[in-house]
Amino acid sequence: MSIWELLLAFLVVLLMLVALLANVLVLMCFLYSADIRKQVPGLFILNLTFCNLLMAVSSMPLTLAGIIYKGQPGGDQVCHVVGFLETFLTTNSMLSMAALSIDRWIAVVFPLSYHSKMRYRDAALILSYTWLHSASFPIVAASLSWVGFHHLYASCTLYNKRPEDRTQFVIFTGVFHALSFLLSLVVLCFTYLKVLKVARFHCKRIDVITMQTLVLLVDIHPSVRERCLEEQRRRRQRATKKISTFIGTFILCFAPYVITRLVELSSVVHINSHWGIISKCLAYSKAVSDPFVYSLLRHQYKKTWKDILNKMLKRSSINSSALAGESHGRNIPPE
Repeated sequence: MSIWELLLAFLVVLLMLVALLANVLVLMCFLYSADIRKQVPGLFILNLTFCNLLMAVSSMPLTLAGIIYKGQPGGDQVCHVVGFLETFLTTNSMLSMAALSIDRWIAVVFPLSYHSKMRYRDAALILSYTWLHSASFPIVAASLSWVGFHHLYASCTLYNKRPEDRTQFVIFTGVFHALSFLLSLVVLCFTYLKVLKVARFHCKRIDVITMQTLVLLVDIHPSVRERCLEEQRRRRQRATKKISTFIGTFILCFAPYVITRLVELSSVVHINSHWGIISKCLAYSKAVSDPFVYSLLRHQYKKTWKDILNKMLKRSSINSSALAGESHGRNIPPE
């Protein structure tokens, strides 16, 4: 193996381990906290977490084996199943992010009617659509034998080996990415920009009230005034940073891979195999970033994880104390 292949193999191993650990933590928080389970967005996060976990235990290991052995790992049947799962899980993840953005849009733009517009039944219907949408493309690809090991990405994915099907495969690939990546991106941009508009409007109202208060309080200490102004700046930046993170990570992780897949359809442009694997790793990195972007960095999840950790440490401390007491009792000689 060359140094490039060693680095790429190490990158896949790192992504796989971090994705497993981070998504398991999200799953533990969901199972532990009743408050998280009661929230409607928890269903979308749970679905996204399962997609990321399945991606980490199915597609990533085979990509690692493909890099190491420089060929298809396992038999054709295994590769077809993993390729089917890879297409399904990637699409499902994108649509789950779009569903989360729709939920946030309704909560911010229509706060008074949120509980009537986004109930568990509504969330279940949206998830049912995402599953049907995500399953339709790999079913069509599998029925037409367009799933297999692709050396450019060292993974089992959408792949056409028959030159006579090239035109149909080009059309299928274009429609697939338009109705998965592009559709999700449009939904993300529309909903989060609406959320940002409302957030900025509320920030302006709060800023006006704050400035009026500071003008009236003529005897206020300069350090307090400065803290108030600093909090204003942070408030204005907070919503922008969050929305930029949601949209930015989606584009950064998926866009290079999608663009590479579309450029690959042209026989004029030659794509380096190392870049193909790197673009695939960028797509895998979404399974690493999602737990932090949507869950673990939020206050509720951080509090839940701290409670779980404290409970585990307390139980371990009690068990250690009990074992120490039992050992001490055995060492005391009888009178």
